[in-house]
Amino acid sequence: MSQALLAARRPLLALSLLALAASAHAQNKLDTVVTTASRTPQRLADVLADLTVITRADIERQAVASVADLLRNNGCAEMVRNGGAASNTSLFLRGADSRHTLVLVDGVRMDSQSTGGASWQGIPVAQVERVEVLKGPASAIYGSDAVGGVVQIFTRKGGGAPSADLGIAVGTQSTQKADGGFFGSAGILDFAFTGAIEESDGFNSTVDVPGSFSYIPDRDGWRKYQATARVGAQLSPGHRAEVIVIRNHINGQYDASKSRPLVDDHTLQDTDATRLAWTAQWAPALQTQLSYGSSRDRYETSPAPYLTITRVKNLALTGSYVLDKAQQLSFQAERIEDELENSGLVTAGVGKRHRNAVGAGYLFNAGPWSLQAHARHDDDSQFGGADTGTLLAGYEIAPGLRVVGSVGNAFRAPTIYQQGTVYGPDLSKPGVKALDAEHGHNVEFGLKYGSGNTEVSATAYRNRISNLIIFGAAGSCQSAFGCYQNVAQARLQGLSLAGNTQLAGINLRATLDFQKPTDASTGLLLARRAKRLATLNADTALGDWVLGAGVQASGSRFDNAANTRRLGGYGLVNLNAQYKLSRKLKLQLNLDNAFDRENTTAYGYASAPRTALVSLRWTPTL
Repeated sequence: MSQALLAARRPLLALSLLALAASAHAQNKLDTVVTTASRTPQRLADVLADLTVITRADIERQAVASVADLLRNNGCAEMVRNGGAASNTSLFLRGADSRHTLVLVDGVRMDSQSTGGASWQGIPVAQVERVEVLKGPASAIYGSDAVGGVVQIFTRKGGGAPSADLGIAVGTQSTQKADGGFFGSAGILDFAFTGAIEESDGFNSTVDVPGSFSYIPDRDGWRKYQATARVGAQLSPGHRAEVIVIRNHINGQYDASKSRPLVDDHTLQDTDATRLAWTAQWAPALQTQLSYGSSRDRYETSPAPYLTITRVKNLALTGSYVLDKAQQLSFQAERIEDELENSGLVTAGVGKRHRNAVGAGYLFNAGPWSLQAHARHDDDSQFGGADTGTLLAGYEIAPGLRVVGSVGNAFRAPTIYQQGTVYGPDLSKPGVKALDAEHGHNVEFGLKYGSGNTEVSATAYRNRISNLIIFGAAGSCQSAFGCYQNVAQARLQGLSLAGNTQLAGINLRATLDFQKPTDASTGLLLARRAKRLATLNADTALGDWVLGAGVQASGSRFDNAANTRRLGGYGLVNLNAQYKLSRKLKLQLNLDNAFDRENTTAYGYASAPRTALVSLRWTPTL
């Protein structure tokens, strides 16, 4: 274990003990209404699953480069990035592969049918209002992809008197940022329009080590452009319509090959989403929502010619019916359509598939008992049907202290690329069958304590994932270089501790994870995943100042599946300060990786050095 992690464990464990005894006097965070855990509104205090909520205040204070950084800073997931903020990024939730986390932006599914999973580097952070992170399988609620968990991102909403939110920032590496928002309401309409631009010269994304694919001693910068429009209409007291349009573009530099040192290589990525929704309260007990969402993930490299485009369309009807004060039913029916444009597909460069699904849930909460049951059936046009279910239970053994447990299964459908290229199964060969979905089976048990603004949780889990798709030996496909196959199994198990409280005017938040994500056939650790992870964040108000600090610590990992190439552990310290110049004007300072520690997450690729950012934010009422 790294010295940084050893140092971090003591305050984290101490926080968990102190939080149990701490009294809370601030606003009750447990009354926050969340939707991700059951796809229906719930008080955070009633959620049985392992759920983390990251607020707008957290986002502004940390001033991170991306949603992926935000999740790592708050102990929700491990992050692996091949260079700067525009580079390919993966997130491991509870040790699960990046493709095993379902990502929703305002309810719209974000996915890449070429690589599998969301393109984290393309998801904006400037427009985000809050993030809900659900750990553990959730296919019984959301269908395919939610093997390791769900990350749901909510963009900023409008309402009230017209107002603006304007920010500018400059920092090291010639970083420049500007963002703005216009919010308000007029009659039955409410609106939110936001935009952001970011430019940076960056840092050299690769390092000169033996066996590295590329090393060119230059800076690899990026440009990001983001815009969101959100308009809602309260048609009547029980009926609301809403439209959301999101557009994001990234132009990032990268080192493609040592053989082309004078070529300026770029990734060009567009991540777009559109959603139409109608929410109806038909009776005090009955609510429904009809929604249509579409997303596009377009990834291109230049001058090396590579282009892949994923389009996802989702039509859903969800709703809930309240039986009485203690019982509620939920239901859902949806159709999901995936389309991939990629020159590697044997079907003229375009592949399509669809899934139809129905599901239902039961929620019970009375006295000390809480129960939830969810079931769903998905019918996929390529590989057939999948049935999933989740059962959760909780019992309050003392005021605010509950014991919780759950069992459930999940699946991830093979991507169109895995099925439809020369690397996919050649069904004309004897004994070769189509790829099956990857399946997860999870059991977890935990303790949750909540009182006022104090929360503490401990969750032990074990998730067995079978039929893992890997790129294996040739023979079952048309390619002589190798084929996609259902051969691997993974075992994800661990203990997650989390706590937040307020002590002597200081807000404290901490996480500590002991995990063992392994290949079930060999017992070796899965690549780029550590056994131990920790975070500690603190902030306090002193007059017109708000001062904050955060620590991230990770144990060592292996860069490869054979566990022969070790990546060292690391500990990072981030500092931030806000000063209120006036009621509407705020100055902010951020110093990330304050001690300039090396923190390699992928062999041959550099991570951000010490960076400083100075920001001004003005929030006038118009």
